[in-house]
Amino acid sequence: MRFFRRENKKQDMAERNTADKDWPDELVSDETASRIRVNDRRRFNADGDAGEGVESEAGDEPKLKPSYVEELEARTRVAEQKAADVQARFEQVRAELKRETDELRQRLARTSEERVAREKAAFIASLLPVMDNLRRAIEAAEEGGPKDALLDGLRGTLSGFENAITQSGAEAIEALAQTFDPELHEAVDTTEVEPELDGQVTAQYSRGYRMGNQLLRPARVQVGRARGAAQSAGEG
Repeated sequence: MRFFRRENKKQDMAERNTADKDWPDELVSDETASRIRVNDRRRFNADGDAGEGVESEAGDEPKLKPSYVEELEARTRVAEQKAADVQARFEQVRAELKRETDELRQRLARTSEERVAREKAAFIASLLPVMDNLRRAIEAAEEGGPKDALLDGLRGTLSGFENAITQSGAEAIEALAQTFDPELHEAVDTTEVEPELDGQVTAQYSRGYRMGNQLLRPARVQVGRARGAAQSAGEG
């Protein structure tokens, strides 16, 4: 059976070749060209030129990204550049602010030091007359001067000290005949008094001072106690 099929196929091919030989050369060339164009369009164009279509397609690079992706990337680059500019400006402003803050701190420190130095110099200057009065009092005592002159010198020295302390901002605490205040007074001893004088300062041994709300030292005082209260305290 296969043998007959092969014989039939060979016969058909022979008849086709014979028919092609009987056709004119013009028809054969046109038929051949038509077959080539139909069977291999990738290599030949309509005019019969080979390779132009393949070369043109190979020369064009395909677009891998859509246009909206490229637009988003461009916007992203612009945003990143703006962010970098803002960061650079921020760093510049921060550096300027730090420099100005350091300069201000240094100026304040210099101003504070200068103020302390001025106040110290003023305090020392206020003590110089006190030293002069004390020196004169000592000289008067050594020369055997009158007692009144010596006392005047000592009083002047004390007054000078008090003025210097007052000018420095210190304030004397009033204690005598005041109600005893443990925040300002230090009770050294007590004495019996009338009931209406109970709890009052009857004597002051040393004066207390404060500067503003700061207590420099309390006043050392004697406090009066009523007779009944004193006896109860003694029995207790």
